Amino acid sequence: HVTLEESGGGSVQTGGSLTLSCVVSKTYSSYCMGWFRQTPGKEREGVALIAPYDVTSYSESVKDRFIISLYNTKNIVSLQMNRLKPEATGTYYCSVDPWMTGACHLPPSREFDYWGQGIQVNVSQ
Repeated sequence: HVTLEESGGGSVQTGGSLTLSCVVSKTYSSYCMGWFRQTPGKEREGVALIAPYDVTSYSESVKDRFIISLYNTKNIVSLQMNRLKPEATGTYYCSVDPWMTGACHLPPSREFDYWGQGIQVNVSQ
């Protein structure tokens, strides 16, 4: 059984920064890990993914402003969010799939296997 626990959400003004962290209860040698976002009335969308050798994939809306990283023998995945915009408001979910290593890019080809409970981020004007 794998658990993922997110932290670091909250409220920030436009242009500010937040860093989300996710502790994964299991480490993998092969993996695709990342962050997804859901806003009311919309489907959950991928924000950033990371695979072995720090191969990353970002959505166009966050490229050059967000940074995804892995720490601590690859069981903590963080998302540094800079120059935040109001459209970044939503619930952010951490996710991992050990079988998507070779297809770790956005948009994902299928639903990931393991998910956190989600954490709220609010960006005000």
